[in-house]
Amino acid sequence: MRAAMKNWIEKRSPAQVVTGYYLLVVLTSILIFSIPAVRRPGVEVSFFDTVFTAVSIVSDTGLGVFNVAETYSVFGYFMVMLVLQFGGIGIMAMSTFFWLLLGRKIGLRERRLIMVDNNQFDLSGLVKLVIEILRIILLTELIGTVIFGFHFLRYFSTWQEAFLQGLFASVSATTNAGMDITGQSLIPYADDYFVQSISMVLIIFGAIGFPVLIEVKTYLTRRKLERPFRFSLFAKIATSTYFILLIIGAGVIWLFEYNHYFKDLPWHKSLFYALFQSTTTRSAGLTTLDINELTLPTLLFISLYMFIGGSPNSVGGGIRTTTFALNLLFIYNFAKGNNEIKIFSRELHPYDVMKSLAISLLAIVMCTISVITISFTDKQAQLVSIILEVCSAFGTVGMSTGITPDLSICAKCILMVLMFTGRIGLTSLLFIIGGTKKKAKIRYPEERVITG
Repeated sequence: MRAAMKNWIEKRSPAQVVTGYYLLVVLTSILIFSIPAVRRPGVEVSFFDTVFTAVSIVSDTGLGVFNVAETYSVFGYFMVMLVLQFGGIGIMAMSTFFWLLLGRKIGLRERRLIMVDNNQFDLSGLVKLVIEILRIILLTELIGTVIFGFHFLRYFSTWQEAFLQGLFASVSATTNAGMDITGQSLIPYADDYFVQSISMVLIIFGAIGFPVLIEVKTYLTRRKLERPFRFSLFAKIATSTYFILLIIGAGVIWLFEYNHYFKDLPWHKSLFYALFQSTTTRSAGLTTLDINELTLPTLLFISLYMFIGGSPNSVGGGIRTTTFALNLLFIYNFAKGNNEIKIFSRELHPYDVMKSLAISLLAIVMCTISVITISFTDKQAQLVSIILEVCSAFGTVGMSTGITPDLSICAKCILMVLMFTGRIGLTSLLFIIGGTKKKAKIRYPEERVITG
């Protein structure tokens, strides 16, 4: 049996194997969350809701069909945080960590899987990359837990409760899971700018991209290097796009809600509301307000931001920031009549531009079909709520107007597919669909086609 399984795996492409590993984690999570000790005494959860929750947690989405704080026990909280690590850091990174602990050699096959899971271009330095990712994320979560734990002593009567809340808040924010054990997301801390600020920092650390964090760390320790350090083109595009979107998002949300939700609020509170929502709607899903009270333009804008998502090789989903940036650069240069796309004194590879367009087109098709299908099966739900729910699932954000528990089985299945796809990435999905790349044996004459 073991030999047959090994033979089957060897015949699969790396993208297919990584996807299979994530499915295995989902199945394991279903078993974990089916354990009675995970739930509070007397609380029952249906099998389908357990499956939906497992997919949501593995994909670091946070869309829920029940209140986690009222459903799960303290043991359940720790199980949620454990699974979030596999979803956030990545199954191959966590597997590599355990392989190293067991003294197992990381062979070529494992390195190819790590390369696919982390969206890398070559096999060199992959184990070092994984170790750095683990160090940065776990250290970030630890620091966040300590800061939150001591700060929450003013909110909770015991230090155990304060640090439990702090640990969960830190893990949830860093992995951009959007889950909480307050029962109200971060609404209880709507006036606590310290909690919001730390949460935003943790969210950014998780969503800006692990390679960016590693390059920043290398830059800060550059005195140890023999030659001057240069940030990669990926780090420059990912970082600039991320923060430009963050600033624009805060401005747009503030503008849309200026005469509505923010009308009677002090300027500093409306500013933090707008800034926090711009940060969290891209990938995290935590919120300091009831989004049902926001205007229609704001909800649609939030949906767009969730569709874009975080940076590649991060805990975020969506089409990713660099994909969005390359699409805009392609449109601009095509309008200018340029055949090459240049930015930061570098020229983009045509394959990367083509891949970004393919990812965006596939994402638009998937989300459009999902919205149409759910609108047909769940006619009682408002269209804007469905659009936001679909974009939230695809972007692995977890933000919702509250319609998730009332959706039909068909709609929830669609959301599960979107959440899982958002976690493994559309690049892996395209490789699974396309299969193994084969060299063309025959070339045909080229001919122009009228478009536009």
